[in-house]
Amino acid sequence: MTLLSLLVEISPLLEDASGLLQYALVFLFAAIPVVEILVVVPVAIGLGLDPIATGVVAFAGNVGSVYVLVAFHQRLSRWWGSRRAGGDANGDTGERYARARGLWDRYGLAGLSIGGPILTGVHIAALVALLAGSQSRAVAGWMTVGIGLWTILLVAASVFGFSLLGLA
Repeated sequence: MTLLSLLVEISPLLEDASGLLQYALVFLFAAIPVVEILVVVPVAIGLGLDPIATGVVAFAGNVGSVYVLVAFHQRLSRWWGSRRAGGDANGDTGERYARARGLWDRYGLAGLSIGGPILTGVHIAALVALLAGSQSRAVAGWMTVGIGLWTILLVAASVFGFSLLGLA
């Protein structure tokens, strides 16, 4: 699924909703591994949602889903191991996992957490860190920092970009 097709599918849902439902959808979309903050923040701000509220809600949704992943990483590790052993690995997931593992090998937990949201997605990055043996608290803390930085950058870039183009 391409970024453009995600934008096309998310935009009408946010546009048709109103009030608090829009922010609930932002929260939900930010928690979905493929969509995350990279897609939902610019779309929501482009549709006229409050940038600060959008950033806070998107951050909460993305971080919340990572915390769920961290909380259940042992169960997920067993599932992942059985999935990989069966040879049923999706090529895209394998490529993203390899990219995240390369980040881990080169920069460690901090680098993976900062680069992960944009390069592999936070969920893959958190999973790599957990599978590499990092402590759950450290993964949760560093992923929070990485998601926070990217949320701030995305909100600022979206507001600036849309105002520069005269769209918002």
